[in-house]
Amino acid sequence: MKDFSGQVLFLDRNDINTDEIIPAKYLTENSKEALKPHILEDLHLKGFNHENDIKGKNIIVTKANFGCGSSREHAVWVFEVNEINVVIAESFARIFRQNMFNCGMLAIELSSEDIEALFSLGPQAMLTVDMEHNLITAENEQDSKAAITFTLNEFDRELVLAGGWLAFADKKY
Repeated sequence: MKDFSGQVLFLDRNDINTDEIIPAKYLTENSKEALKPHILEDLHLKGFNHENDIKGKNIIVTKANFGCGSSREHAVWVFEVNEINVVIAESFARIFRQNMFNCGMLAIELSSEDIEALFSLGPQAMLTVDMEHNLITAENEQDSKAAITFTLNEFDRELVLAGGWLAFADKKY
């Protein structure tokens, strides 16, 4: 199972699409590793620099409709190869969300109030996801803390615990 804890990358915008996550010109790459340096390189967000702001981050917290646009697995693979195993948003594009679970990663939907509570912790926030208790705990350098519960259906939980769809299928079939 992947690690579901670490420092948060906050992306304060709705409708971040798959072309911004990994530009289409890299879809011909023949390995996930080749995608790694191009993560979020076309994301235009005030104050965001993909070359500096992603390093050391393992979790993304963002707004609504994350992963919209073209249905490409590469958008999830680029997170996986950069060791970003959790994306928390108000909502996800359906195919992007399922691709996260298929790769053994977490796509967690929270209310806008819970998302704002996480944003309020600031850019140095650390977060841990406890899948056994459906609990997100977060804290910052000033000892401000948040504890937020989430829901996950049993099938998605099994995919994550197995390490993704292929491992799940090998185990079950």
